Amino acid sequence: MPGTRKLGRVTQHRMSMLNGMVTDLLRDGKLKTTVTRAHEVAPLAEKVITLAKQGDLASYRKALTMVKVEDVAKKLFDDAEHRFGDRDGGYTRITRVGIRRGDAAEVALLEIV
Repeated sequence: MPGTRKLGRVTQHRMSMLNGMVTDLLRDGKLKTTVTRAHEVAPLAEKVITLAKQGDLASYRKALTMVKVEDVAKKLFDDAEHRFGDRDGGYTRITRVGIRRGDAAEVALLEIV
């Protein structure tokens, strides 16, 4: 399937939702959501972490377009080299945890490794 999943939302709402989820993931270290959303959020979070490993001002400004809380971005940029310095990717893990009661959507736990 080429391109991105639309997730039943218009582009601006979808990007706002995904950016908020990336911010929550980076702040808390884990995120419980549907499998489809987890598969959309994981690459965005990986890109932000890669930017944080570069650590320059241009990368920080680019990361702020996806991470909406400046304190979260600052903490990520301060800790990125220490936490992810020896790793060349694969910063996130998706674990399926079951079925959501109510609409039977498959739920996953997205974690930062």
